[in-house]
Amino acid sequence: MGENNRGFRQDPAFQAQVRLAIVAALINRSPLDFKNLKEITGATDGNLSNHTQKLEEWEYIKVDKRIEGRRPKTRYHLTPKGREAFIAYVKALENIVKESEEN
Repeated sequence: MGENNRGFRQDPAFQAQVRLAIVAALINRSPLDFKNLKEITGATDGNLSNHTQKLEEWEYIKVDKRIEGRRPKTRYHLTPKGREAFIAYVKALENIVKESEEN
């Protein structure tokens, strides 16, 4: 994780807006299917696929693929690790805002 001069540790998972949007969407609505996640994030199919794959590699999300009827269905679940990382990221941002208000 990168760190700036104020001690803010930037989680690489949240450096991309789409990844941040994915985790933010899943924080209260996990699981979400591909179609709903695409609508929420505004990402293209390929972009969403690439970013969800990266989040899965980091174990921030779990991907559940199955066939329902004759159609493939992909669902994304936020993992405890992903939830913890997102909450830490938001708290760090809140601290930056709080510090700026105090100055």
